[in-house]
Amino acid sequence: MDAFAIYRLPHASQCTLVGQYSVPEALPELKLLDGKRGFVIAPFTPCGESPIIVLRPDVVRQCACSEVEKLQDLPYHLWEGNLPYIPASRDAYQDDFGRFHRAFSAIGVQKLVLARCADVWHGDKIDSVRLFTLACEKYPEAFVTLFSAPQCGSWLIATPELLLAQDGDRWRTMALAGTMPASEDVPPWSEKNVQEQAYVAQYIKDRLDRYSDEVTSSGPYTTRAGQLAHLRTDFTFMLRHDVAVGELLDALHPTPAVCGMPKEEAHRFILDNESCDRSYYSGFSGPLNMDGGTAMFVTLRCMCITRDRYRLYAGGGILPQSEEAMEWQETSAKMHSMLSLID
Repeated sequence: MDAFAIYRLPHASQCTLVGQYSVPEALPELKLLDGKRGFVIAPFTPCGESPIIVLRPDVVRQCACSEVEKLQDLPYHLWEGNLPYIPASRDAYQDDFGRFHRAFSAIGVQKLVLARCADVWHGDKIDSVRLFTLACEKYPEAFVTLFSAPQCGSWLIATPELLLAQDGDRWRTMALAGTMPASEDVPPWSEKNVQEQAYVAQYIKDRLDRYSDEVTSSGPYTTRAGQLAHLRTDFTFMLRHDVAVGELLDALHPTPAVCGMPKEEAHRFILDNESCDRSYYSGFSGPLNMDGGTAMFVTLRCMCITRDRYRLYAGGGILPQSEEAMEWQETSAKMHSMLSLID
C-alpha cells in the first residue's frame, strides 16, 4: 500500500482499514467528488499544497477496535520539509484576535472563526496506531480516523461534528457550535454561544432548502464530546434527484462553525489574516460511496504527525462580544482532546 486510512464511526465497535496500492488522486475542488468512491480527506481550502485527496479502496478490511494494533507495515508518510516550530504562544493569538475583532466594524461580518496551532515534540518515538486506539477508547461518540498519504502526511482526527451522512434515501447533517466544559449540571448557555449556534443552524437550513424540498430539524440541545459540551441542531432531508453529492458538499463547506458569516467574506478574511496555516484542520474526512453510503465529518479535534513533533489545532467562533481570554481558554480545552493522547 502507498496510502491508507483507518476509521471508526461514532459509537461503533468495528474499525475499517482502507488502503491504496498507488498514490491517491488529488482534486482541486469539491464538485469533482461527484461519482468518486473511496476515503476522502479535504482541507479547509483546497490548494496545491493541500488538495482534496481520494483514497481508492484497493484494500478494505474490518476488525474490532481492540485489534487495530495488530495491523503491521502500514505506509506512514511523515512531513519531512522545513516545518517551523510553533509554540503554544499567546502573543500571536492575541494579535490575531485583535485583527479579527476589528473586522466586525471594518468589513461588517457577523461571525469569524479564529484558529491556532501548537507543536509538541515527540522525538522519534511514534505509535500512531496506538494513538488511534486510545482516541477510540476516550471518545466513543466521535468519528476517529488515522490517515496517511504522500500529499498530506499523517493525520489523527477525533471529531464530534457530522458534515453529511446518508441513511438509505435520507441524509443527515448537524449544526454544532457553542462550547463550554461538560458537567453533570450544565449551566445556562451564554448569549454569545446561543447566537453563534443560531448562525450555524440558519446557514445550514438555508443551504439545504436549495437542494431539498423536505428538511426537518430538531434542537438546539446540549450534547457532550469528551470533556466539552456543545449546542447541536440535527437536520434530516431528502436530496432532489438532480443534485450530486459533490455539489452539496461544496455548498455546505465550510460552514459558519469553522468559517464565519457571511461565508464568502469570512473565508477571504481568514485566508488573508489568520497566522495559522489550517491545512486539513477544519476541512472534512470520511468514506464516500462505500458500501452504498457516505459519512463525512468536520475535521475539528486533530493533529498532524511529523517526524519530530505533533502539530495540534483548535479554533473558536468570534463575535463582537467575544473576549480574548475566554477564547484562548476555549481553544486550549479543545486542544486537550489530542494532547491527552500524547501526554
